[in-house]
Amino acid sequence: MHMNSAPHLLSEDRADFERILDDVLRNAHDRPDLTSVGERLNTEQLRTMALNATAPITTAAAAEYEHYRKIREESRSPGPSVPVRDSVLEPDASEPTGSGAGLTAVVTVLLPVLGGTAAVIFLLVGYLLKALSRPPAFADSLVAVGWFFGAVTAIGILAAATGLLITALRNSSTQLPAEEPTGGELPDEVARAREAWRHALLERGLLPFLRAALADPSTDPAAPPPRSIKHLPKIGYSRPDFTSPDEGATTGQRPSFTSPDFTSPDFGGPDHPPE
Repeated sequence: MHMNSAPHLLSEDRADFERILDDVLRNAHDRPDLTSVGERLNTEQLRTMALNATAPITTAAAAEYEHYRKIREESRSPGPSVPVRDSVLEPDASEPTGSGAGLTAVVTVLLPVLGGTAAVIFLLVGYLLKALSRPPAFADSLVAVGWFFGAVTAIGILAAATGLLITALRNSSTQLPAEEPTGGELPDEVARAREAWRHALLERGLLPFLRAALADPSTDPAAPPPRSIKHLPKIGYSRPDFTSPDEGATTGQRPSFTSPDFTSPDFGGPDHPPE
């Protein structure tokens, strides 16, 4: 028993298979060996037959397809990490680090919060005191202090926004571009492997299948795909031939058995000899 296995056509490659098939059928009358398309089998019937026989057709280009898949998977696998400059990962020794940078970040964040809170409190209390019939003398001072903290809050917000903008620009300048190609373009090696597979699929798979289907007058479009097409391997299992134990044996007479002859116990001893 033996088996010829067809390669598993990935779903992303089935579109290529159908595209090549449609192109061949669309330009069938430009090929001398396919000029009979439409006489007995039309393009839609041939397309259905070819789609049902995807496995044997793709087997004809199995080597090219496996090479194409291998090259494509290698191109998609992440490559070795790109070393980043030390100046990006490690700060310069001459620049202040550690607690200085942390203190600056804390002040930048807390200054707008604390300044805004103080401004609201001083302004609220100052204007409430000024609303009295006889406002105290320090009411104007509270209002002035509140406006001062309001200005500090505005300056803190502006400084924080500037710092965020500078950080974003610095990070974008040190970001590494993606290595994988975009826009649907393939690397040269992958493109060559794909083209080799498509060519083998056309010349050794689709065209022989279509020629065999058109040349066979007994081909039924509604029947399962033919399994013995020229230039295409036969897919499936070969059943071993088993013979019956009685097959081929020389037929003779069956053995017969005879029952033993038993004599009647008609004897009377030594005085009576048997009859």
